[in-house]
Amino acid sequence: MNDFDPVIVAFCCHYCAYAAADLAGSARLEYPPNIKIIKIPCSGRIDIIHILRAFESGVDGVYIGGCREGTCHFMSGNFRAKKRVQYVKKLLGKLSIEKERVEMYNMSASEGYRFCEVAKEMTETIKRLGQSPLKRDKS
Repeated sequence: MNDFDPVIVAFCCHYCAYAAADLAGSARLEYPPNIKIIKIPCSGRIDIIHILRAFESGVDGVYIGGCREGTCHFMSGNFRAKKRVQYVKKLLGKLSIEKERVEMYNMSASEGYRFCEVAKEMTETIKRLGQSPLKRDKS
């Protein structure tokens, strides 16, 4: 499993998490290349179906990057996203799929280093868990 290279989708809010990823790139900070970033207007726009469809398409992990709590540009979008992530975790558990495959992270636009830490942490977690059971079913 050491050569397993997980596919991870990061849904990143435009104002903070995506800006942090951009800053990480500008500063030439390194993070795993297996992270596929999808820019969204606000983490609150992520819906349960988006997360589930990502898994259905064969990704090994999903995380949502939102603004720090209390600083969302759309007031409470990151709180809505957090609730949805918790719901998906429960669904995955009922399907006997590890709930650690989906996470919510908060960061500010100035935290490029935090974006890199999150990407590395999520990659390590997914490598430890192995391939998504849904991906194995497709093979």
